[in-house]
Amino acid sequence: MRIFRAGLRKMIGRPASFVSVGLLVGLLGLILLAAATVQENGARGSANARALITFPGAYDLILSFMFGLGGLVAVIYGAAIAGSEWGWGTLKNAVARGESRTRYMLGTFAAIVVMVGLGLAITFVLGVLLAVVAASIAGISTAGLTDADALNRLPAMVARGWFAVVEEAGLGFAIATLARSQLAGIGAGIAFYFGEGFASIFFPDVIKYMPFAVARASIDTGGGGFGGGDGGAAAAAQALTPDTALVLVGVWLVGALLVTVLFTERAEITG
Repeated sequence: MRIFRAGLRKMIGRPASFVSVGLLVGLLGLILLAAATVQENGARGSANARALITFPGAYDLILSFMFGLGGLVAVIYGAAIAGSEWGWGTLKNAVARGESRTRYMLGTFAAIVVMVGLGLAITFVLGVLLAVVAASIAGISTAGLTDADALNRLPAMVARGWFAVVEEAGLGFAIATLARSQLAGIGAGIAFYFGEGFASIFFPDVIKYMPFAVARASIDTGGGGFGGGDGGAAAAAQALTPDTALVLVGVWLVGALLVTVLFTERAEITG
């Protein structure tokens, strides 16, 4: 618990935490306000724009965006945290004090899990507020905001999405640990994310079991269009049922943490 609390204190004040949430909220706000403007000007495609900011459908847009782009942001965030432990020498200092390497890395990742949940919660609340503002600008009723069916399924969808994004953060965490570098970890994590989507064009039956594909497949928000930015991987992932994909998300998460722990235990910590 000591390591976990210390990790939280560090991460709350780090610029990466603010930038990650700010990026998600900022891009989501631009999309929602753009949809309101299209509706207001009566431009072509206004019907589609109207659907984006009409509740309860707006909930699907917000969730699918959060769990789509949020997955990439989580990879970068996990890699940034893990890489800094090596680059800044904090892991070395902790080990020199007699801390268990495994306990330190797992405690640090536990803090990341909480930060991911906090970031998603902030993004969702601000996203709903922005959607309400956008609907008001476009003159659209927000009566669907309290739709019982939509509200009843929100907790399960948020929980599944949080778990999927945590898995993606775990991958970034493991990659940066293997690289022992913040920049290399972030670069490799981004390459892996987009490389998986590109590879789905040629190996769809294999890629549907890969970590980012199963993360997308485990969440069925019904929002469409924001499920991760690469239609090929999303299409391949559709062959998996959400429950099967959710189990595979857990397998990949455990695997990523296992690789992190085993490598850290055997690594020579210098610098």
